[in-house]
Amino acid sequence: MSGALKEVRNRIKSVQSTQQITKAMKMVSAAKLRRAQDAITQMRPYAQKLQEMLSNIVSAGEGNVSLNLAAERAIEKVLIIVVTSDRGLCGGYNSNLIKLTKQTIKDKYSSQFNKGNVQILPIGKKGYEHFNKLGYKVVNAYWDIFADLRFERVQAAAKFAMDAFTAKEFDAVEVIYSEFKNAASQVFIAEHFLPVQKAANTTGEKKADFIFEPEQDVLIAELMPKILNTQLYKAVLDANASEHGARMTAMDKASDNANELLKSLKITYNRARQAAITTELTEIVSGAAALQG
Repeated sequence: MSGALKEVRNRIKSVQSTQQITKAMKMVSAAKLRRAQDAITQMRPYAQKLQEMLSNIVSAGEGNVSLNLAAERAIEKVLIIVVTSDRGLCGGYNSNLIKLTKQTIKDKYSSQFNKGNVQILPIGKKGYEHFNKLGYKVVNAYWDIFADLRFERVQAAAKFAMDAFTAKEFDAVEVIYSEFKNAASQVFIAEHFLPVQKAANTTGEKKADFIFEPEQDVLIAELMPKILNTQLYKAVLDANASEHGARMTAMDKASDNANELLKSLKITYNRARQAAITTELTEIVSGAAALQG
């Protein structure tokens, strides 16, 4: 019986150690989440207005204006930018993003994939490792952006996508990421990135008549890449906040589960201890009775 008690005691110590780790990770993620949430909250309205501006400018563009980044053509080659995390222990966060990527390829680009014309640009170590392991065509230059998250590093990834699209190496570019809602809720999104789409006009309104200064083609050539850089940066900031929220929630649930397991183990330990005491008392009483006899 002493062996059983020792085993339960060891399990209790192990669970308590694990619970300390999960509580510490929850606190770290909560601190990082506050900073990440502030960053995306401040960025989102600016990025949304820029996206509206970009769509309106493309819609208003005249036929003689060169809009290379808005050129629509038959989709033969596809680039998919997948934003995952560098680390695990964040619930189903990474697996949901990977699942959405595969589903998007299956639903929209299955023929291109079968021809070997779908390429993955992973941002985040988990996505990079997964798609590399499965033999996907992977752009391996930008997966470590989260190690030093700065606008300039995201801009380099966006520039790669824009240059490749302009050079007709790809005919469509999509971004798959998690949009941050709150600590317990993320929305996994497959978002069109290139070619730039025109603003939807469902009301039959006359398109806006813009006055351009400097010239229209000069302004569009300068403005369009900057707005697209901002769009990708917004997606990465969304993903960063989502990751910390998912990890905080996962560690909170893990701590609660450890607490429930501890309660169960302590009940088991007390029962085993009581059984051991009862056995010892029975043996003492039996021995005393034998001596008296």
